[in-house]
Order: sequence, then structure tokens, then C-alpha cells
Amino acid sequence: MTQPLGSTFHPGSRSRPAALTRSAGPAGARSRLTLLLLALTLATGVEAAEFTLRIGLIDQAPAAAPPLSALLPPIVDDGLEGARQGIRDNATTGRFTGQAFELVPTRVAPGTPAAAAFRDLHGQGLRVFLINLPAPDLLALADLPEARDSLLFNIGAPDDRLRVTDCRRNLLHTAPSRAMLADALAQYLAWKRWTRWFLVVGPTPGDQAYAAALRRAAKRFGARILVEKPWTFEAGASRTDSGHFTEQQEANAFTQVADYDILLVADESDTFGEYLNYRSFLARPVGGTRGLSAAAWSGVSEQWGATQFQRRFRERTGRFMTPLDYAAWLAVRSIGEAATRTGSPDPGPLRAYLLGPDFKLAAFKGVPASFRDWNGQLRQPLLIVSPRVLVSVSPQEGFLHQFSTLDTLGYDRAETTCGMK
Repeated sequence: MTQPLGSTFHPGSRSRPAALTRSAGPAGARSRLTLLLLALTLATGVEAAEFTLRIGLIDQAPAAAPPLSALLPPIVDDGLEGARQGIRDNATTGRFTGQAFELVPTRVAPGTPAAAAFRDLHGQGLRVFLINLPAPDLLALADLPEARDSLLFNIGAPDDRLRVTDCRRNLLHTAPSRAMLADALAQYLAWKRWTRWFLVVGPTPGDQAYAAALRRAAKRFGARILVEKPWTFEAGASRTDSGHFTEQQEANAFTQVADYDILLVADESDTFGEYLNYRSFLARPVGGTRGLSAAAWSGVSEQWGATQFQRRFRERTGRFMTPLDYAAWLAVRSIGEAATRTGSPDPGPLRAYLLGPDFKLAAFKGVPASFRDWNGQLRQPLLIVSPRVLVSVSPQEGFLHQFSTLDTLGYDRAETTCGMK
């Protein structure tokens, strides 16, 4: 699907695109979307085939942990509601083509192998799946004999190895990789000339992996990590009467280092990064996994039709769409678009179309999204956000690529050992 004319924004430019205008309202936007989808359907030249495509969603119950703040309670349906939004959007086209889409979600307990759940859904005839599991569990599913005739979409695991060395022909990725997120942020920091970094790294494997992505991004985009320190303090005393004082003292002492432009935090588990905001010894911005961050989606995005998109989601769920919701929505919409264009619910034709040159998905970010045929990663612009405002969008202006500027984010074709074809 193509974007409306005039909606393209050059990421990183210093001015707001003049062509961005507000819609007449939700009803008008839905009517125009319906007419556009119908026109595109008629223009495909594919004879309409009536079918119901059932899409499985396998995720893992999140481990119980106290939230960092009572203002941000845990989201129990993260990802699920994004997939449901995609099903509703697919129905807009499907009602004209006789194609229906159904979501079949299942959740496994932490530490429980998901193979049984996958086999159960496969036995029910499902062949297309959204998976939100850690990388080892995801690969275990992709390698099952039952998965050979299936198509899996990774909506949650950011691990770079899934896109570089451990690729699978039956696995596509709508979640951005850590390298993509780090590159997107590093490009903006390069544009700002904030090239002297102070990196603070947490203890978890995810923290270490994100830090590795930042080190790679620093080399790619001309930054220097002047100081790198591990975070070793125990968080969690903030609810005691003197907790704020303890954190204030610890953060102030911990950050007494040589001058730098920005403090970057690698804290994927969200246990300490927020404590460094406004408490560093030098008055410097905080970024990385907290503060100034790169994300596939955020509730602060209001451009390129995102206002109506966000409103539709909030009216249904009572909350903002998260990056996981967005990755699930992207996967379901990609499936719907491919099914409409090919007239088939089968994984083979769907995969061939998605990895082909004709697939383009309007993703409410100004530039259509498409899949990289060498590792199955969805290429897409990434938002640079603060907690309450959209700061910029990467790729930044001036970072060029022979094929697509979106391929300046993450591992390029020559940097992977994948063979998807």
C-alpha cells in the first residue's frame, strides 16, 4: 500500500513537512481508507479468492516484577491488542474480497517450552504465526518439523544474531533489531554532534547486547565512548522514606567522570536507567534505553496519519500502542496485504510476495515499510522520542545508501551470512 501523496518527510530535517495536514476526523479517515483499500484491491489484477486465514499468536506470560512507578502499571495484553488492531484493519479490505482473518492467541508460562502450543495450533490447521518469545525459544519453534510449511513473524526478539547468523527461511521480523535501534539513535546524535558518549551498562544479557549494539554504532557513525561503567548498585529502595536521597547520592557520585556530551544507558530490564535522569554530576542529557530513545513506535507520534491510528487504538483499549503492539500490527497487516495481493492464504505465496520488490506497507511513518530479502527484517523508519514528544525520525538526512536509506539502520546485506532465497 502506498502513502498519500505529499506525506513523505525527509527524516532528520530541521523543519516540519509543510504537506502534513490534519484529517477531517476519524469517520472521514476511515471512509477514505476504505475507498483506497478497495481501489488497491481492484487494481491488483488478482482474482478474488474467498478464504479465512487464521493467524496464531504465541507469547509468554511476563515474569512478575514490581513496576518502576505506579504511573506505569504492567500491560497484560501487550502485543495482543496490536494484533487485534491489525485484524480489524485487514477486515476493511477483506469484506470486499471475501477474505476473513482470525486471530488465535495462546500464552505459555515462563520457562515452559512453546513447542506443544505450536503443535496444537498447527494441528488445527494454522500455518501463519506471530511469535513473541526469547530468541532461543523462537529458533526452537522455527526448527520444528511442523514449522517447515509455516511462516513465522518475530514480533518481540531484538537479537541481532537472528538477522545475521541464525536466520531461518520461515522466519520474518517486524520487531527492529538492537542494531537498528542503536544506529537510529547514533545517527541523530551524530547530526547533533553529540559524539562523546558516557555509557552505563546494566548486568543482564539484554543490557550487554544493547551496549554491544551501541559500541558498533559508535564506530559506524563517528562517535567515541569516552567512559564506560557497569551499574552495580541495587535499585528498589525508592519507595522508602529516604530512598530518593540514597539514589541521588549514588547517581551523583557514580557519574563524576570526564566531560561528555550524552550519558547513554543500556538498561533493557528497566531497573536503574530512570534514576540517572536529572541526577548526573554534569548537566547532560540521558539517552539509550531511557530518556532520548529510538523506538519503532510511541504514543507521542502524531504525523503521517498516526493521530487517527492512535485514536482508533485508544478507543478500543484505553491505552497507547506500544512498540510490541506495533510490531504485531505490522505483522498482521503484512499478512493481510500479501493475502489480498496474491489471493492466497498459503505461507509459500505470502512469503514470496513479502520478500519481493512489490511489497510496500503504509506504516504511519512517512515512508513505506518493506522486508529485506537477505534476512527477513522489516526495514522501517525509527522514531527518536522523549517520554512526551517526537524529537526526530531516523534515518537522518545525509546518511546515504545505494539501495535504500532505511538500510543504513542495522546490518546490511554484506554484513550478514544469511541466505534467505
